[in-house]
Amino acid sequence: MSILLHISLDHSLKVSLYGSVESCEQVNTDTETAVVNVRYAGKDQAREALDKLNGFLMENYALKVSYIPDETAAADAPAVGGRRGFNPRGPPRQGSPNLGARPKLQSDVPLRMLVPTQFVGAIIGKEGATIRNITKQTHSKIDIHRKENAGAAEKPITVHSTPEGCSSACRNIMEIMQKEAVDTKITEEIPLKILAHNNFVGRLIGKEGRNLKKIEQDTDTKITISPLQDLTLYNPERTITVKGTLEACGKAEEEIMKKIRESYENDVAAMHLQSNLIPGLNLNALGIFPGAASGGMSPSVVSGPPAGAQAGYQSFGPQVESETVHLFIPALAVGAIIGKQGQHIKQLSRFAGASIKIAPADGIDTKQRMVIITGPPEAQFKAQGRIFGKLKEENFFGPKEEVKLEAHIKVPSFAAGRVIGKGGKTVNELQNLTSAEVVVPRDQTPDENDQVVVKITGHFYASQLAQRKIQEIISQVRRQQQPKASATGPPVARRK
Repeated sequence: MSILLHISLDHSLKVSLYGSVESCEQVNTDTETAVVNVRYAGKDQAREALDKLNGFLMENYALKVSYIPDETAAADAPAVGGRRGFNPRGPPRQGSPNLGARPKLQSDVPLRMLVPTQFVGAIIGKEGATIRNITKQTHSKIDIHRKENAGAAEKPITVHSTPEGCSSACRNIMEIMQKEAVDTKITEEIPLKILAHNNFVGRLIGKEGRNLKKIEQDTDTKITISPLQDLTLYNPERTITVKGTLEACGKAEEEIMKKIRESYENDVAAMHLQSNLIPGLNLNALGIFPGAASGGMSPSVVSGPPAGAQAGYQSFGPQVESETVHLFIPALAVGAIIGKQGQHIKQLSRFAGASIKIAPADGIDTKQRMVIITGPPEAQFKAQGRIFGKLKEENFFGPKEEVKLEAHIKVPSFAAGRVIGKGGKTVNELQNLTSAEVVVPRDQTPDENDQVVVKITGHFYASQLAQRKIQEIISQVRRQQQPKASATGPPVARRK
């Protein structure tokens, strides 16, 4: 039985108070929150740690506990988080059943290259002989996207293989391009261009550019990355250009892709942990990460603070009701969300499967505008995630400033007391668990639908977690009321 602690390694030794600790190791993290994997000898000890450590204050931060699977356990083990925010990091344990039938690491993160269109014919070879030879030698599957971006000067190539196979195929392709350049008397340098999702580029660069500088120094290359301004909703990849000798570029590719794969695995682990905490989220159906069939990175993951979503959620069936969330954004950001001639908001609405409207301004000096998002939980997750990301990309928040927005959801007045809890206990627990500020304003007059407003303020994951937890409370209250309703008489037909 294992637990994850989001604390400094020095403090993790306190967990030995609750049982026999078999191992205690710190795994990768790129935030102030360290992730420590602690393995207990038995299930009962892990459960005691879950009970004792949840909410435990350490250096003024409350630890947070949730269940994660363990490869040798039939039942789940608890995971403990701390520090501000909700951003657990760290690779999953080998063989974890939580990852289900997800493909192995090597097929999850393909190598994406950008090559000059003029070299595509040479890479394919006569009747495809050259590319078939490369795939055979490197044990890889290679897709050359010839029809993408008709007339473009460059074409993407996707290599699916082990990390070693990807690197070998990359070297082969670079050798062919260099030979073709010589044969066609092209004198300019042919750089290596790698496409990488924007979600991973910040960690590749590192704090103050340290990671990228180290790769340049270690491989004797010059590396540049395309600007954020080149990104669009459906093109979230950035181009990493590597200049150097063929051998140097090959070494740089290995180091760059190693960093990207690490970031991807950390995000997978974080999202699996978060999906356990956020009711109603299904990772495989979300499309956040590639499924077994695709074997490759989805090109449309939401860029920005959260690792976002591309395809549909799990089909929850007709019992899942649509929800309405009012998200408040800076008034100056309205143009960025709407886009030229309304194109961005239309794309976002289709992408998320939600109705998205911007309410009229209340007055001339309005500093905030309300975005009305209507759709099921999956649509809310995608739409809100994209809006948070867009505000960060468009610099409405500083480079080191976290995007925090206020969201309003309406709850039936009969459930408001349960959201607050006796003496405010439930709402305080919600705030401790989610790191979001949750407020149920006093003395509200219910609206025509007998609903009152709950205000949630926080970063994306904090807000999502709070929204889902509140909806869970509402569902519980409704379930408890159903037997009472049926006992008093026949069911009343719902109004259309």
